Formats: sequence, structure tokens, C-alpha cells
Amino acid sequence: MSLHTASIGELARGLAAGQYSAVELARHFLDRIGRFNPALNAFVTVTADEALAAAAAADASRAAGRAGVLTGVPIAHKDIFCTQGVKTSCGSRMLDNFIAPYDATVVSRMAAAGVVYLGKTNMDEFAMGSSNETSWYGPVRNPWDPSRVPGGSSGGSAAAVAGRLVPAATGTDTGGSIRQPAALVGISGIKPTYGRVSRYGMIAFASSLDQAGIMAPSAEDCAYLLGAMAGFDPRDSTSVDRPVPDYVAELATPLAGLRIGVLREFMGEGLEAGTGDRVREAIDVYRRLGATVVDVSCPKLPLSVPTYYVVAPAECSSNLSRFDGVRFGYRCENPRDLLDLYQRSRAEGFGPEVQRRIMTGTYVLSAGYYDAYYLQAQKVRSLIADDFRRAFTEVDLILCPTAPGPAFPIGAKVDDPVTMYLNDIYTIGANLAGLPAMSIPCGFDGALPVGLQLIGPHFSESRMLSAAHAYQRETDWHVRVPAAYA
Repeated sequence: MSLHTASIGELARGLAAGQYSAVELARHFLDRIGRFNPALNAFVTVTADEALAAAAAADASRAAGRAGVLTGVPIAHKDIFCTQGVKTSCGSRMLDNFIAPYDATVVSRMAAAGVVYLGKTNMDEFAMGSSNETSWYGPVRNPWDPSRVPGGSSGGSAAAVAGRLVPAATGTDTGGSIRQPAALVGISGIKPTYGRVSRYGMIAFASSLDQAGIMAPSAEDCAYLLGAMAGFDPRDSTSVDRPVPDYVAELATPLAGLRIGVLREFMGEGLEAGTGDRVREAIDVYRRLGATVVDVSCPKLPLSVPTYYVVAPAECSSNLSRFDGVRFGYRCENPRDLLDLYQRSRAEGFGPEVQRRIMTGTYVLSAGYYDAYYLQAQKVRSLIADDFRRAFTEVDLILCPTAPGPAFPIGAKVDDPVTMYLNDIYTIGANLAGLPAMSIPCGFDGALPVGLQLIGPHFSESRMLSAAHAYQRETDWHVRVPAAYA
């Protein structure tokens, strides 16, 4: 076993046993980033000096007997999380010169657990995209096929983990931005219940939908890191004050008696044949493991895409109004007056997709259109949440594909926003209802990975992770690495 193919648990045990130091581990992965990142474009910033200093501190803590389970384990952070003294760009020209003055709660909690972060990963601009093609820093490439997208908006984190440039990475999920890229690159990714992980210091896109999570090869890896990042934060008004379970200890929960509902609406039209076949094969694995599998229906769920693309742009138009060229971020040169400063700073600082969503959101919130669009979308959002509530009276978890098909070629959908938006059709519903959901690899369609999605009731992360872990004990899709990165 090489270091870069080891699991989080294996790395932690190796550090505890003294098989290698945290500094040696950090150098190993920094070397891989230096070797492979030019082809993938997964990182915006590599924090080598800071990482080696943190790794040396982790080794000192371990020598002093103060080490935790994760002390010295390296990860990367999506470049949407503020990191003190390091550029936090959100994939945008608007924040290309922004040095965050503080750490996001996710970053500070990971640091408190002893985790060493190696850099900041590329992403769709302000998390708006499904392919990581809207970034100011250029597209990220899929390690399985560099001519294809890695998904988005957490595409940099996804590609970095899939290529084993890092053992794990943080991501954010507003409409599928952890799960869809995880599926397209063949790794695991979990979006926790809305409110389970603090949003403090996470640059906002759509505040009622955004949630931070973890991307890693396996459900077990996700369990280790979710436990470190989750928990109540008084600085986030949407944070839920609820005890955090021991996700790793609960991975062994048996499947016996588990009721899994296969989502009828997402297993027919629009699902590519190869992806559907892999998902059905995964369903057979769950049956063999003792789970009861039944069909369930959420009839309003197909309305999730139009609902999301009213609610999310409305919230983004409000959140992004702070980027005005005055206080921080990009500022146009030689403005004629204040209005010119606002107009040109925003026109030059934001890319086309961000501008499109700001204009859409401003329109649906404007006088005369608020009731017709935004209010109606919120009503449909409630109906979608009601569908999920009814379904969870019959089953413990819902199963469906993560994406309609495997990774598509770079440039294939960038000029057709509606087609691009439909790539998130299976993931958006969980965000609208605030539910936990995760994607795990379940095979290949040709040479490209396919993802299986599990959705649970609020705060059912432990049950979802244990069900994913049970599947991964029976299969090896999560340990497959692209040949060029093995």
C-alpha cells in the first residue's frame, strides 16, 4: 500500500505507530500536487510552507502525547472557505486579491483536530456551476479522462481526491456541488443536514441551501472528517445545537431491518442506460446484504430544478450585492464616478454565469414578480419537503442515481445553461428540503465512474454512512484510482 492510496484511518494509524511523520506525509502529498496539478488544475493555491509548519506542530503534539486521531492527516479546502492570511478567491476575479483575515469555522475546527491543510482547491465561480468550467482560473479536468469535466462546483476538491493528490477535501453543496462531482470522479461525498456544519466563514451563494461537507474515497473517510467539522456554532444563526454522534463508531451498524426506498421518479426517463444499470446492480447488493428494498414516490421532486433556479438566484443576488468594488475585492481602474465604479467593478469582476444568476434573482425579487415567481417557488419547495417527509414514514433511506450519466466533455454544455442545470436534477431536492445526502461510487459506464445517491431524514448521517460503508465492504469501486495517478 502506498501512502497516497491509504485511507484516512490507515494514515492515522500509521502516524500513531510512528511509521512516518506528519512532515513526511505532507511532503509526499505536496510532491504529488506539484507533479499532477498542472494537468488537473485542481488547486488555486498550494500552501506548502504553512502545511509543513502545521505538520511539524502535529509531530510535536504527538511527541508530547497530545495527538488526536486526525493529528497530522493532510487535506485540502475548497477555496470558498476563509483561511486566515491566505487568498480566498471563490474561483472569481472579484476575489482574486482577497486575503481572508480569519478562518472559517470548518477550517478552525479541522485545525483544532490536528488536520494539516495543503492548499485551496479550484471551483466554479461563487459555487455557480455543475462542471467547474466557470472558474476565473480555468476548468478543472477529470482524472479519469482529462477531456471531461469533474463536475462542480466542488470540482477541484473532487479531482484532487480522485487523483489522490490529497486524502480528502472539504466541499460545499448548494444543489449537488459535493455529490455530483463525487459521482463523476468516482469518490464518496457527503452533504450533511442543513445546520449540522457551520456556515461561518463560508462565502455565501444561497444561504438557505448552502452546506459544507466532505469529499473522500470512502464513506469511512467521510465519517472521520465529518465528526471533526460538525457541531453547533453560535456565530452561525442557522447552526443546530444538537450533539454530534461518533460517526466512525456507528459505521458498523448492521443493515438488517434497514428499509431502502428506490425513488421511482429518477429511475426512468432521462437516466442514461449505463448509469441505470450500475444503480440497479447496487440495489441488488443491498438486497443481498439484508436490506428491504421497495419503490417510493416523491411526485413533486421533478419540479426541483425550476424551483431551485428561482430560489438560489434570488438569494445569490442579495448575497453578492456586497461585492461592489468599494470595500474589498476587485475594483475597476479609473472610475468616472461612484455609479461607474459599481457597474464596471461588477461587470468586470463577475463572470457570465454569476451575472446571469444575479440578474435572474433580481428579476424574481422585483416588484410585480415576487409573488409570481419567488413566492410560488417557496410554496413548491414546501411541497417537495412534504413529499420527502411522507416517504420517510415508509423507508429509512432513499436511493437513486446521483447524476443522469457520467462525466461529459469539457465545453459540451457550457453554452446551454438549461442542459447544464439539468445535470443536477437528482441532487437539488435534498438541498431544498435541508436533508443529508451522499454519493458513493457504484461502478463504471464504459471507462467513466458512476455514482449512487443515498438520501436520509434530517440528522440521519450515521445511518446513511453505515449503509454506504456496508456497500463499500462488499465492493471495491471506491478504491479504484485512475491509472495515470496510481
